[in-house]
Amino acid sequence: MIYLLLTLVPLTGAFLSWYIRSNLRRPRILPLFGLAHFVLTITAVADRPLPALSGWIALDPLGMVVLLTISTLYLACSLYAAGYLPSRHERSNQVLCFGMLLCLSAMTLVTLAHHLGLLWVAMESTTLSMAPLVYFNRNARSIEATWKYMIICSVGIALALLGLFFLAYATLVAGKETTLLLEPLVAGARNLSPDWLNAAFIFLLVGFGTKMGLAPLHTWKPDAYGEAPGLVGALLAGGLVNCALLGVIRVYQICMASGDIRFYQRTLVGMGLLSMAFAALFMLRQSDFKRMLAYSSVEHVGVLVIALGIGKGALPGFLFHIVNNGLTKGVLFLAAGNIHRSYGTKNAGKVRGLLQRLPLTGGLFLAGFFAITGSPPFSPFLSEFSMVSGIFGSGRPLVAAWILFLLAIIFMGMANTVLPMMMGSAPREAGTIVGYRDQFFTVAPPLALMAVILVLGVWQPEPLRELLADAARLLEVRP
Repeated sequence: MIYLLLTLVPLTGAFLSWYIRSNLRRPRILPLFGLAHFVLTITAVADRPLPALSGWIALDPLGMVVLLTISTLYLACSLYAAGYLPSRHERSNQVLCFGMLLCLSAMTLVTLAHHLGLLWVAMESTTLSMAPLVYFNRNARSIEATWKYMIICSVGIALALLGLFFLAYATLVAGKETTLLLEPLVAGARNLSPDWLNAAFIFLLVGFGTKMGLAPLHTWKPDAYGEAPGLVGALLAGGLVNCALLGVIRVYQICMASGDIRFYQRTLVGMGLLSMAFAALFMLRQSDFKRMLAYSSVEHVGVLVIALGIGKGALPGFLFHIVNNGLTKGVLFLAAGNIHRSYGTKNAGKVRGLLQRLPLTGGLFLAGFFAITGSPPFSPFLSEFSMVSGIFGSGRPLVAAWILFLLAIIFMGMANTVLPMMMGSAPREAGTIVGYRDQFFTVAPPLALMAVILVLGVWQPEPLRELLADAARLLEVRP
C-alpha cells in the first residue's frame, strides 16, 4: 500500500493542478502534496516495507537514501514555488505545476523499481516530464536549452536501453532464465557472460551517465541549468542526477557481484576524473553564475563516480554525499533564482553588492558556495573528507591527490565568480525589471535546507547513520 501511495499521491496532485484554473491558487497544490509525499517517505523509511509485485517493486536502503533526498528537496522547492510563481503572473504555471508533481511521481518510481526495465521507463518519464519545465521562460535561449536536454538525454536513455538488452542476453548466453530483476541478476552475476556483461555496463554507464551529466556527456547541463527557473534547476541537480546515479548503482551491484571488478572500477574512476577535469577547466573563467552551478554539478557527479569505483573504503562518504550534494544544490539554485530575479541578469560581472541588496539570499548563496566546495562546518566537508580518506586508505594515493588538486582549482574558480558578487554596492539600475527583494517563501526553503546541511555537518542522527551503513553493505563486494 505504501508503494502505491508514494507514486499515486503526487500523480493525483499533478492531475488536480491541471484542472485548477487560477494561476494564483494552483501553486498551493505543490507544498500540500510535497508534504504528503515527505510524510509517506519518512513512514516508508521507518517501516521498511517488504518487496511487492514479485520483486519488481522494493525499497532497499539504497533506494531509501535517494528517495529521502529527493522528497526533502522537493518539499523545499514546492514551498519556494508557492512564493515564486504568483510573482510570475504574466505566465501560466499550469504546465510547471503539473510537470513538477508528475516528475516527483516518476523519480519516486525510479527509487522503488527493482526491475531494470521498469527503472528505465521511470527514468525516461523523468526526462519527458522535466523538458517543459526547462522551457518555462519561453525565449529563444530556453527553447534551445530544452531541445539540447531532450535530444542528448533521449540518446543517452536509448543507449541505456541497448545496455539492458545486452544484460538480458548475458543471462541467455549463460543458459539462465532471462530476467531483468535486480536480485536474481546479482545472485547469478558470476554465471553471466563476461563479454556481454561488459558491453551492458558500458552502454548503461554512458546512458545513465548522460542523464547524470558525466563529462563528456554533460553538454546539455550548462544550457538547461542556466535557462531553467531556479527551482527547476534545483530538481535537475539534486533530483534527476540522483535518479540517474541510482541507475548506475544498480548496474554496479550486478557487475561487482560478477567477480572480476577491475574493468568496472577503472572505467568509473577514469570517467569521474575526466568529469572533474572538465568542470575545473570551465569553472576558472565562468561569468554566468547559473552555468557555474551546472559545472559544479559535473564536478560532484565525477567525485561520486570515483568513490563508487574505488569501492568499500569510500562508500560511506559516497552515500552521505548523495544527500549532501542534493540538498546543497537546492540551496544554491533557489538562491540563484532570487538573484536572477532581482538583478535581471545571470552575468556575475553585473551583480555587485549582493549582501547589501539581498542580505538573506546573498548570505545563503555565499554559505552554499562554501558548503559545496567542501568547507567546514558544512556536511559536504564530512562526506568529501570521508571519500578522499577512503581513496587514500584503498591504496590509490595518486587518484586522491588528483581529486584534491582539481578541488582546489574548482574552489578558486568558484570563488573568483562568487566573492565579487558579494562586495561593493548594488548598481542603481539593478532590479528595474522586477524589483525583487527577499521574501519569506523564497528565502525560508533554502534557509531550511542550509540549516539541515549545517546540522548534518556537526551531528548525524542515528537513524540516518544506520541507513547509510545498511546501504553501504549492499555495495560491498562479496568474495
